[in-house]
Amino acid sequence: MSALSREQIVELDKAHVWHPYTSMDTYIAEAEPLVIARASGSRLFDVDGRSYIDGNASWWSSVLGHNHPRLVRALGAQAEKLSHVALAGITHEPASLLARNLVNVAPPGLPHVFFSDNGSTSVEVALKMAVQYWAQNGRPERKRFVAFDGAFHGETLGVTALGGVEVFRRPFAGVIMDCLRVPSAADGYERAFAALEALILAEGDRIAAVVLEPMVQGAAGMRTYPAEFLVRARELTRQHDVFLVLDEVFSGYGRTGPMWASQHASISPDILCTAKGFTGGMLPMAATLATPRIFEGFFAGAERAFYYGHTFTGHSLGAAVALEVLRIYEEEAVLERAAVKAERIRVEFERLAELPGVTTTRSLGMIGALELRGERGYLERGGLAVCREARSRGAYLRPLGNVIYIAPSLNISDPDLEELLAIVRDSVHAVTRTY
Repeated sequence: MSALSREQIVELDKAHVWHPYTSMDTYIAEAEPLVIARASGSRLFDVDGRSYIDGNASWWSSVLGHNHPRLVRALGAQAEKLSHVALAGITHEPASLLARNLVNVAPPGLPHVFFSDNGSTSVEVALKMAVQYWAQNGRPERKRFVAFDGAFHGETLGVTALGGVEVFRRPFAGVIMDCLRVPSAADGYERAFAALEALILAEGDRIAAVVLEPMVQGAAGMRTYPAEFLVRARELTRQHDVFLVLDEVFSGYGRTGPMWASQHASISPDILCTAKGFTGGMLPMAATLATPRIFEGFFAGAERAFYYGHTFTGHSLGAAVALEVLRIYEEEAVLERAAVKAERIRVEFERLAELPGVTTTRSLGMIGALELRGERGYLERGGLAVCREARSRGAYLRPLGNVIYIAPSLNISDPDLEELLAIVRDSVHAVTRTY
């Protein structure tokens, strides 16, 4: 069968594919989408043979680049032996080894691993875990959750309630649970902590958990905050016996520098969620790690079991790839090598603040972000022109409203990183020079 042409692919796509976060009537009428044929390292290649540097690691997941040869080999080798078996009352080597190795690199005190399918479900697991724990351990009134303004924790109905990006939550407001909110620490951690403290003092007996994106709020515009807030939040939640859930779906696996963003504050949560980089962007898989206290709170009979799971929980293909990811991190010194690249990003984004139309810049680890003049919010359109310009120059970026950011693979080559930074600078300058 001969390959379809670009035009045929786009025609089929517009006739049948419903894209995420996309105004489909506008897309069908106007869009000229990238049509990707293959990917390698930090580059995407379209059907016409042109390459684009993947500036956001395909929604922040391809932390080791695309088609890392070791991950491809691990996937193929596992597929020849076992592709899938239900994990209910059954186990297998990849899941067992992965759980052990993940615990070994996790913050201390989190020895129990529950596998699921993606970042949203890893946080959904945490919510259900917390609610059921309290219900069957003497505190059934603890059913509420606390999250930041501007938070983003995923797409399932439970975690949609945690979301503080109004445009994502509004369509479902009538059916989601109520969530308590505190100001984002990115707007001032003293004010945020004071609000959190007051809320826990007033409502602590009804709060199941505080759920936070540690150090950086991704979908809110790569907004960072000081580690001191995490230190104080951990102390406060421990003092009042409220669980602390850290959503490391984006921030984990070295994105902010250390393996986990919580390591900036030298703290351990009660529950930790991870996905995205977990399988190096190869397969949909996630994990939720918990303390012995929470794990043992589900002992004492079948009626106390955690009645939650997914068909592909502990998927052997995903587990084999995720296990290889951890080996690559250790054997290829991924975090150590990324530190040099992170410094290059920091220096360049500081320079980008000098461009006309740029109001502020920030960086943390392998994240660099700048804000363009205009209102703040996901639906602001200022960033689109910059991203279109970048595409014409050979880089794929995706804005967050008026925020332009990069979050490339941690092992992006130095030449590709330099080219990406140059494209960002030139694209921003081309769009904003008339401001």
